[in-house]
Amino acid sequence: MSESPTSHSYFSERLRLHYLDWGNTDQPAMLLLHGVQDHCHTWDWFAPRFADRYHLVAPDLRGHGDSEWCKGAGYHTLDYVYDTAQLVNQAKLQPLTLVAHSMGGTIAALFAGVFPERVERLVLLEGVGLHPGWADGLGAAQRIRNWIEGTHTLAGRLPRRYDNLQNAFERMQKANPHLSPEQARHLTAHGSNQNEDGTYSWKFDNYTHAHPPYGMPEDQITACWERVACPVLIINARDGYGHRIGQNGTDAYFKDVRMVNVDAAGHWVHHDQLEKVVDEVDAFLKS
Repeated sequence: MSESPTSHSYFSERLRLHYLDWGNTDQPAMLLLHGVQDHCHTWDWFAPRFADRYHLVAPDLRGHGDSEWCKGAGYHTLDYVYDTAQLVNQAKLQPLTLVAHSMGGTIAALFAGVFPERVERLVLLEGVGLHPGWADGLGAAQRIRNWIEGTHTLAGRLPRRYDNLQNAFERMQKANPHLSPEQARHLTAHGSNQNEDGTYSWKFDNYTHAHPPYGMPEDQITACWERVACPVLIINARDGYGHRIGQNGTDAYFKDVRMVNVDAAGHWVHHDQLEKVVDEVDAFLKS
């Protein structure tokens, strides 16, 4: 087992994608998936608590962190699912435990339904579920027009630049006031790049804000959830985001599921209440 993770790369659809590996390859695999506009270092406090028992791997999703950005295409949930399948195959991570946050939960729940034989445990931290806008009833022409106009707007959206790391750190704290100063500084340092002019920008592609004109229909998403064969732990925060997996009865689509709601925490529940999340995950994995 490595005391600190090592950096590695793999390829998916010709993109060079980055991941962290804590070693311990003779132990069962645990794959950690971050959310949108986040990065693999979001797991730097969670991962060490399980590194003695698991082979831990945490990728930067395409367009995030130290992974390459897409050119000539957007970012679709199913592209992330494909990248996950590639990493699982190339790093020989199956069977595995999947722990995922936010959009990572969207990816993980679909992956576990598409490949139920590969996943032994599924943990969803504030996993994004059925977004209300996914079934808006728009006609094809209007939907495609909205997509073209919205994507065109992103072409003129320049990455935000901060004069120094302190300013970026203050923005990080504003985005998640639950973070301690130490956490915010760590995530800022690992989540930003210094530009040639000395300013700093976040390590994600602005086009990750784009949404494809057509997503998976809700009935097909829930059909995938119903195929998940392993036990599932859903951890949501009392003050978390809307449309999470587990809300509005969506936990019923999973055969073997346990729900936990965490107080005094926001969307980044694994940062805000680390000990509570670790204890719940630990008990779930041992059960």
